[in-house]
Amino acid sequence: MSTIALNAIQSSIPPILPASFSANQPKTIRLYPLSNYTFGTKETQPEEDPSVLARLQRLQEHYEQYGMRRTCEGILVCHEHNHPHILMLQIANAFFKLPGDYLHPHEEELAGFRNRLNERLAPVGTQFSGEGVNDEWEISDTLAQWWRPNFETFMYPFIPAHVTRPKECKKLYLIQLPRSKVLSVPKNMKLLAVPLFELYDNTARYGPQLSAIPHLLSRYNFEFVDEDGKVVAMTPGGAIPVDTQGEPLKPKILSGGENGIKTE
Repeated sequence: MSTIALNAIQSSIPPILPASFSANQPKTIRLYPLSNYTFGTKETQPEEDPSVLARLQRLQEHYEQYGMRRTCEGILVCHEHNHPHILMLQIANAFFKLPGDYLHPHEEELAGFRNRLNERLAPVGTQFSGEGVNDEWEISDTLAQWWRPNFETFMYPFIPAHVTRPKECKKLYLIQLPRSKVLSVPKNMKLLAVPLFELYDNTARYGPQLSAIPHLLSRYNFEFVDEDGKVVAMTPGGAIPVDTQGEPLKPKILSGGENGIKTE
């Protein structure tokens, strides 16, 4: 390249170097491998409502007696092949939801949320023993609030301007999983580990709340720890994660339900 050409792309103003990736960055979350956790089943927990109409009717009855309903759900994150996976429940081979449920009217929020998590995922009796069986849930940041303005199925991540009395508030909390834990799911449900990229922009399958989880977690950096407790990878990542056979990661059934997953 000629001297004239070089001078044409140079400037007398010193370049402004970008801050390093670690400058003013969000906190780092440590993720443990899926293989660290033990999964089992427990007695069936039938759904309270046989239909969507019945669920909305029960919501209206709750509102008339107690006011706005409070619901808490947990975003439980682990990793498989150094890619974040979200633990979620699948009901009737079609309906996906996060662990958690609505709180009783007079329950304190975090205590009530821990009760709901135990009802869904805690082992019962002497099914398991050892490390991780009775560990307390570590409820971390509130990642989102969704509002139900009317007795309808639609929820929004904001309160519409014309609504002064929303009928339900759903909070999504980050649950920081310990190094190991025992989880048991009701027999009529499946516990899945869903890759983060599977959720992203996939409202057709998972709906607006679950498909927004990758956005919610983008505020964190991740450290991926192996079974020996060593950090083997960290954010920012690299190529699309694959399994040991080189195939792209897919949702994995961990416990409960029948074998296989319906994708239609």
